[in-house]
Amino acid sequence: MTAPVTGADRDPAQHRPVGTHTPTSGGLAKAALPYVDAAGSEVVQVYVSNSRGWALPPGDPVQDALFREGCAERGVPVFIHASLLVNLGSPTAATVERSAATLAHALRRGTAIGARGVVFHAGSAVDAGHAEAAMRQVREALLPLLDAAGDAGGPMLLVEPSAGGGRSLASRVEQLGPYLDAVDGHPMLGVCFDTCHAWAAGHDLAAEGGMTATLDVLVATVGAERLRLVHANDSKDLCGSTRDRHENIGKGTIGEPAFAELMRHPATAGVPVVVETPTEKHVGHAADVATLKRLRP
Repeated sequence: MTAPVTGADRDPAQHRPVGTHTPTSGGLAKAALPYVDAAGSEVVQVYVSNSRGWALPPGDPVQDALFREGCAERGVPVFIHASLLVNLGSPTAATVERSAATLAHALRRGTAIGARGVVFHAGSAVDAGHAEAAMRQVREALLPLLDAAGDAGGPMLLVEPSAGGGRSLASRVEQLGPYLDAVDGHPMLGVCFDTCHAWAAGHDLAAEGGMTATLDVLVATVGAERLRLVHANDSKDLCGSTRDRHENIGKGTIGEPAFAELMRHPATAGVPVVVETPTEKHVGHAADVATLKRLRP
C-alpha cells in the first residue's frame, strides 16, 4: 500500500533543518556522526555505494544500527544520494538495468539506516531520437520501485532535476510535470530541488525575486508537498551554463540574497536543506550551515 504525499515527515519545529552531504569512509557511524557534530548539521545526506560506480555493498549491520540510533538521538533526518551514474533514460539497456538495481539497493539501505528519501538524478535521453522511449523507460523502471517502497513503508524516491544539457529529461522545474505524469503522479515520488542545477538550467535565481519565482513555479507544477529536500549550493558559473560546479554559499554567482529568499519561501517550511559545497574537512560545510541558519526565519 502506497502512502499519500503529505508533509507528515517534515519537522516544523526545526523549520528548515540545515546540514551537509557527509563523508562515510571508514564506517558509516564512525565517520558520519562526528562530522555531523562538527559541521553543526541538523540533517545528513550520505552515499551508500560508490558515487561513480555500480558496486552495491551490503553495508555493516553494526555501523547501520549505530548510525541510525545516533541520528535518532540527535533528531537528525537522513537522506541517501544514489550513484551519479543512475540514468533511467539511457539508450543503453545495461545502464537502465544497473540504474534500477542501484535505486533498489539504495531503498533497501535506506530502510536499514532510517532514511526518509533516496535522491536520484532525473536522467537523460542522451540523443534526441530516444526522448520518447526514455520516458517510457522511466515509467517501466520507477513504477515497481515506487510500489515496493510504498508497500514497505520505506524511503521515498526523490527526483532531482539536472543542470541541463545532454537531452536531460528534467532540468527546469516545469519539466517535473511530465516526469511525474510518466509515473501517474505516484505518491512515493518526491522532489529534490538543487539551486546550482536550477541556476545552470536557466532559472535566474540571482535576480530580485528570482528564487521566489522559481519555487512558485515548482509548487504550481508539482505541489508543495512533493518538495522533500533542498540542495543549497552556490555556483561557479553563469546562469544557463548547464555546468554543475558548486561554490560556497554567498561566494558564487547566485549570491546570498537568493538563499535568503530560499530560506523564507513558504514551500521550504519544514523541508530539510543540505549543502554539497566545497570544504576542507568540515570547515567549509560548517560555515555554509551557519550562513543558512542565519538566513532562515
